[in-house]
Amino acid sequence: MTIEDYLDKMAGFVDSNYGKLIRRQFADDEGSGELAMLASPTKTELAEFRRAVAIMTPAEKTAPEALSDEQIQRIAEDARVDPANLAIFMNGYILQCKQGS
Repeated sequence: MTIEDYLDKMAGFVDSNYGKLIRRQFADDEGSGELAMLASPTKTELAEFRRAVAIMTPAEKTAPEALSDEQIQRIAEDARVDPANLAIFMNGYILQCKQGS
């Protein structure tokens, strides 16, 4: 699965009622529900992820597990997205890839 395929898969769940339920269920003030955003991103989050992926190099897209925290931070800054959300997105994509292999 390419990172673009992963974005398209996520797009099917943007702002869904079920996804909103999941996000509320796992929401807390300590951040333990962040991965719920991958189950149902908001339109804004998805647009940010797409913007970040659009500026990534082909090497970064094909080997996301090799990206350092500093590289993710740079991509986030260049794309003007939240670096924590981008890190969560990248980790979710890496996990998805590992499940598929």
